[in-house]
Amino acid sequence: MPHYRRSLEAGATYFFTVNLADRGSGVLVERVDELRAAVRKVRDARPFRIEAWVVLPEHMHAMWTLPEGDWDYAGRWRAIKTEFSKSIGRSVWQKRYWEHTIRDDRDYAAHFDYIHLNPYKHGLVRNVRDWPYSSFHRYVDAGVYPADWLGDDVDISAGEAKG
Repeated sequence: MPHYRRSLEAGATYFFTVNLADRGSGVLVERVDELRAAVRKVRDARPFRIEAWVVLPEHMHAMWTLPEGDWDYAGRWRAIKTEFSKSIGRSVWQKRYWEHTIRDDRDYAAHFDYIHLNPYKHGLVRNVRDWPYSSFHRYVDAGVYPADWLGDDVDISAGEAKG
């Protein structure tokens, strides 16, 4: 059995990808209210700061910062998965998830943008602003992103606008 090595830096910022076992499912957006309630419940009990989050039909990406002296993101994910599964009456999660420790400001910015462009990347919308299950809207309101960031005139494979 493989041994997975996780980064355990107290107070660090982490990027996560969490998948459903059935990659054809849409339960995360179909039951997004239950997912939000599970996150709220866990966050109330074991605080963390949400830097960015996007929920897609069968997977999600998140970036969290843990409190100083705290490294237990695994316990938080286990609790979120458990709460959500209980609320919908079945277990839906892939056993593992991807985690990456954010190294610096450039790494932060790259993962922050990656999270927000994901619905566009997967062809779910023609403009990022049209995906409702994303922290993108919070950052438009705060002036971090323009509302038309990464719209349908952008070719993300080339990293520049179509022309």
